[in-house]
Amino acid sequence: MSRLDGRALDELRPVTIETGVNAFAEGSVLIKCGQTIVYITASVENKTPPHVAEGHGWVTAEYSMLPRANRSRSRRDVSKLKLNGRSAEIQRLIGRSLRAAVDMEKLGEHTITIDCDVLQGDGGTRTASITGGFVALALACKKLMEKGEITENPILSNVAAISAGIVGEVPMLDLQYYEDSGAQVDLNCVMNAQGELIEIQGTGEGRAFTLDEQMKLVTLCKKGIDELVELQNKALL
Repeated sequence: MSRLDGRALDELRPVTIETGVNAFAEGSVLIKCGQTIVYITASVENKTPPHVAEGHGWVTAEYSMLPRANRSRSRRDVSKLKLNGRSAEIQRLIGRSLRAAVDMEKLGEHTITIDCDVLQGDGGTRTASITGGFVALALACKKLMEKGEITENPILSNVAAISAGIVGEVPMLDLQYYEDSGAQVDLNCVMNAQGELIEIQGTGEGRAFTLDEQMKLVTLCKKGIDELVELQNKALL
């Protein structure tokens, strides 16, 4: 099966990670994955939520899509007076994923909030947010060290994410919108740099899928995440 954009079945879309796009945030990134573009900032506060143990830090995230990020305009969440269910689910995923990258005791009593705003969505906005969000998070931790507010780097490992799916009975990596919308199986995968799984979200959109098919999709994701980790490290140089 050939893909409309000419990519190989196991090939990522072109990815760029630009840092320093916000003069005020402790960390900031503009990540582009094909036509998906996400603007990300990391903001540090010298306090933590009540549920966090004394002496430990916290990492959380917020996510939203701008009104014209899609093919037709959507209403802002603020106009509906509540966060929509999809955005709430995605920002919880981003927060969980990025907390896996950090030693909270070394972070100390700081909260780092990762804000992810989708400027343009063509599939994979949650995975792009996690991949770019890690870079913004690492930059914020570096800033804390430079200011002497922490003495050790709290980053445990890179964390990155990508999607894979079965389209027309063919497994493929990094689905863009036209593939994702017609996928029989859709899977999002979050891993660290050691190839250890942090989270898998797999759904049989058009049919059920087997454990063997899931393993093939996870293996595709591992290949893509290895490449994304290299790009993260280059962006952090």
